[in-house]
Amino acid sequence: MYRAHPPTILALGESLLPQFFEALQTHNLAISFDPFIIPSMWESEGEARGGGREHGIGCLDPDRHDGVESDGFECRNESRRYASSDIPSDLLVKVRGASFHLHKYPLLSRSGRMNRIICESSRDSELIEVELNDIPGGPESFELAAKFCYGFAVDLTASNISGLRSAAEYLEMTEDLEEGNLIFKTEAFLSYVVLSSWRDSIVVLKSCESLSPWAENIQIVRRCSESIAWKACANPRGIRWAYTGRPTRTCSPKWNSGDSKDSSPGKNQPVPPDWWFEDVSILRIDHFVRVVTAIKVKGMRFDLIGAAIMHYASKWLPGLAKEGARGSDDAWNQGGLHLTVAGSANKEDLSSSQIREQRMVIESLISIIPPQKDSVSCCFLLRMLRLANILKVAPALGTELEKRVGMQLEQATLQDLLIPSYNRGETSYDVDLVHRLLEHFLVQEQTEASSPGREPYPEKCGYDANSRPSVPIAKLRVAKLLDSYLTEVSRDRNLSLTKFQVLAEALPDSARTCDDGLYRAVDSYLKAHPTLTEHERKRLCRVMDCQKLSIDACTHAAQNERLPLRVVVQVLFSEQLKISNAIANASLKEAGESHLQPMMCTRRQLLEGTPQSFQEGWATAKKDINTLKFEMESMKAKYLELQSDMDNLQRQFEKMASTKSSKQSLSAWSAGWKKLSKLTKITSAVAHDKGAQIPETGVAETTRKGPRRWRNSIS
Repeated sequence: MYRAHPPTILALGESLLPQFFEALQTHNLAISFDPFIIPSMWESEGEARGGGREHGIGCLDPDRHDGVESDGFECRNESRRYASSDIPSDLLVKVRGASFHLHKYPLLSRSGRMNRIICESSRDSELIEVELNDIPGGPESFELAAKFCYGFAVDLTASNISGLRSAAEYLEMTEDLEEGNLIFKTEAFLSYVVLSSWRDSIVVLKSCESLSPWAENIQIVRRCSESIAWKACANPRGIRWAYTGRPTRTCSPKWNSGDSKDSSPGKNQPVPPDWWFEDVSILRIDHFVRVVTAIKVKGMRFDLIGAAIMHYASKWLPGLAKEGARGSDDAWNQGGLHLTVAGSANKEDLSSSQIREQRMVIESLISIIPPQKDSVSCCFLLRMLRLANILKVAPALGTELEKRVGMQLEQATLQDLLIPSYNRGETSYDVDLVHRLLEHFLVQEQTEASSPGREPYPEKCGYDANSRPSVPIAKLRVAKLLDSYLTEVSRDRNLSLTKFQVLAEALPDSARTCDDGLYRAVDSYLKAHPTLTEHERKRLCRVMDCQKLSIDACTHAAQNERLPLRVVVQVLFSEQLKISNAIANASLKEAGESHLQPMMCTRRQLLEGTPQSFQEGWATAKKDINTLKFEMESMKAKYLELQSDMDNLQRQFEKMASTKSSKQSLSAWSAGWKKLSKLTKITSAVAHDKGAQIPETGVAETTRKGPRRWRNSIS
């Protein structure tokens, strides 16, 4: 602490006073100005007028008013304060439960508001009562202002300057009433002392939390925010002031406690880029937003701003708690943060005021996150999103947070993606939220499809992946993450088949080079939902491609009784095709190296080099294939037998049809012959009647020619 004699300060003059303060700050001699000697630039004119002002060390010492001699304020009890004077008090000022027994004339000469109030009051009464319950700073600030009016020494510090400056504005202690009034002197202290100190700027801004809107209106918040932003953006190599630094464990800094250890820049100890995080994190959220906004304007790196936001959130949101003793923001990326909502998972455990405060903090932090992709980690965003769903933040900000998560979804982990659903009667996890995140991710991928620097992810999963087009790494990671998520949520009996299918088909087919993870999710869903019909099982299995399964997955699927028979046949066919291709490729490779070795030898060498599990799986699969072949041959023989029986039945039917038609023709012939026989009998009777009249020869001719005519007619 630097203490200077008043004549020394007076000798500097107004022109050298700023350089003097900067020198004190550079040598760490004026970190706390309690007490501080107010410069004499506003006292010289008073001395020229013969005011006879005294300059006490470390205090404001204005003119003492003639006629009222007082040595100070007496506090006779906790709420009553009296001006020590031989003259009885004629003014009673009540400020929020505290009573001040004062005199009218000292306050009339320096306060415009008090002058107006006293003049409007009754002059006949011996004691005037005034209530000033709305004065900023409360009784403490009013007491300092009253002491200034009486001419007592007033100590100005970083903790009381904002309240005293606001009280002076409220009491209208301007230069119009008297030169060197309280507004002028507090403004000078703010400009020359507070704003030139890192620590004092933080303390003053913290003290402005209870002075709204006066601190905003007189620009204390803006000036302190700008001062903090300038110093935070300074080159760490040029920092010469003390700061709190990042603690080992998360705790609030104790500014006025002797236990707090400040970090001072040393010659051999470099200043870290995040040196200002801990000091700024004690501010209220609205002031923190002002500081961060000012820092953005100054051009600080977006990753440092994002790290400061994560550090602030870890201190002010009890729903984001760290495990272990890791104090760095790397814990966000290492999964060291686990969600507990104020020590419990139930929203009912929070009071309405806590819910409102935390909602305001989350909404404010979302609004100031830098727009760059990697400014904050995806783990932090997902935990913020989980807490935002609990506290029901504004829908627009929730959607903005979901878009931010979708921009870097490939960095997420399964544990962070398992966000509970807080709607009763639905699934345990918020599946619809994950589907929206996937949609935002795909939109971001489409916009960045033509951007350079995206390399394929050469991951093979049991088959030749080089024959397929290259897939961005981000899509492959998200597909793997989605398969793990589906496996986890498939155990929920309330998860409908439609939701599972829609989520599984959210990514395009090209995003997966291997469907083993998707097969595990399907199998897990079948285990948890044994009542599915055959049609639903077939519908479920359509989400995976049997040709993208590895050999191990095919072996497991061939023995899986939960899968439909058609899917098992497809898996076996795919497995046989893969093994045949592998054997053929190995044979071609061996043939290229040595043309003398036969094909069977190459196949035997390939099988010997195959792991035992693959060989056993292949033997089982081969046995199943042979069984299926035998069953197919049996079915073919039965089909041929049925075909021959069908042909026999067809021939019999045709024979029966022809027999029926022949019977119909014979019946017609028989009817005709009956008619002819009747005619013949009639003719013979007639001829017998005429036989006596005709000679025998004629009769013989007639009998011979009669049948001939009938045969001709018949033919």
